[in-house]
Amino acid sequence: MIWSLAKILAFIVIVVALTFGAAFLLQMGGHLNIAFQGWEVTLGPVQALVALILFAALVVIVLRLLGLLVAVIRFLTGDETAISRHFVRNRERKGYNALAEGMLAIASGEPRKAMSAAQRAERLLGRPELTTLVAAQAAELSGDTAKATEAYKRLLTDDRTRFVGVRGILKQKLAEGDTETALKLAERAFALKPRHEEMQDTLLHLQAGAADWSGARKTLAAKRQAGNLPRDVHRRRDAVLALEEAKALEAAGKDSAARDAAIAANRESPDLVPAAAMAARAHIAAGSPRAAAKVLRKAWESAPHPELAAAFAEIAPTETPAERLKRFRFLTDIRPTDEETKLLMAELNLAAEDFAGARRALGDLPQTHPTARALALMAAIERGEGSDDAVVRGWLTRALTASRGPQWICDKCSTAQPEWHPVCPSCGGFDTLSWREPPLAEATRPGAEFLPLIVGTPGKMEEKPEVAEAEIVTDEAAQKAAN
Repeated sequence: MIWSLAKILAFIVIVVALTFGAAFLLQMGGHLNIAFQGWEVTLGPVQALVALILFAALVVIVLRLLGLLVAVIRFLTGDETAISRHFVRNRERKGYNALAEGMLAIASGEPRKAMSAAQRAERLLGRPELTTLVAAQAAELSGDTAKATEAYKRLLTDDRTRFVGVRGILKQKLAEGDTETALKLAERAFALKPRHEEMQDTLLHLQAGAADWSGARKTLAAKRQAGNLPRDVHRRRDAVLALEEAKALEAAGKDSAARDAAIAANRESPDLVPAAAMAARAHIAAGSPRAAAKVLRKAWESAPHPELAAAFAEIAPTETPAERLKRFRFLTDIRPTDEETKLLMAELNLAAEDFAGARRALGDLPQTHPTARALALMAAIERGEGSDDAVVRGWLTRALTASRGPQWICDKCSTAQPEWHPVCPSCGGFDTLSWREPPLAEATRPGAEFLPLIVGTPGKMEEKPEVAEAEIVTDEAAQKAAN
């Protein structure tokens, strides 16, 4: 509407300008004399202007006739397509100008102008592999998904544009949330161009979302082979996918294949905590406790983690607390000053009813980094040493509002997750969970799992009245504080 009004106003302005120009020329005095070899012509202002316009038109006509004459001469000398090329060139020039106009209109956000230019280009050029793409993009820009889909489907009929058509429909399905259809389209596009980096990433993301771990590993290998992924990143991500494949095999009852996959995942990335824990348990099930201990020790060297300690405890589930405290030196001597090591040693001493040893192991953590776990341990230590109930309750009250400590945090969306996942449940990021403390510590109720971590089965807790009573006090105090 606005564009049409602007064109009408422009036309009126031009007509008015020409009218005033003609009136001005009529009012002007003087004349134009043209003399050539005895011939002399006298023209008035208006006549001179008309003569100039006619001369310009004549020049254009002469140039066109010269071009046609050259084409005729070439045709007579044996070039059978010279005349047809002469006329086609003019159409092509206009067609490519229209195509360029459409592309510029898309870039500037003018879908109607782009669609009109695309239709004009298609009529002049007869090159659907070019004009249909512009039409599809113009339809997408205007929000006409049906027309865009129709254009992309036309591109599927040509080998040269099939990939573009599949990719266009794939993007539409992703926008609609139809991941099942999008996965099939991504597989088809990947088959057409296996080295296309964007399609590799899209397919990998969709396969991970659909829990197709085997297919995702193949896509990852293709990405590495194409040179689109560094070797160390490939090893890490392949380990993540192998770990999930192992979990799927274990859930399906294929224990042997699951063990092999878990061990392979740990071999690819020894510092991946879930893979190390699963590989260690696989070695334990296979009767190789030494191999399990070696796997856990290597992972502990990179980053101490409670899950590694829990897996290490499973190597000898029937040992006494004193024996366990001694055996755990195999891990704790590696990084004795690490916070996780201090907490683990405090729990082990607490399980062995060595409350003074637990206090020494904990050190100044309750003051320098008072997490819920450290404060709950202090409450258990005070209870075990016979301190007044008010002292115990004081520690528990502080634990209720303290930071929970390190958790699985997504590096992409900063959301805390209770368990490690290969794909962040919140934002869908792949391999983005890392074990760290969130920027804004969450206040949480300390759970009984912190007191202590490595004490064996609930049945054995009855043999440790001080520890069991400390856990009961912890729970009761938490309930009172919550009320």
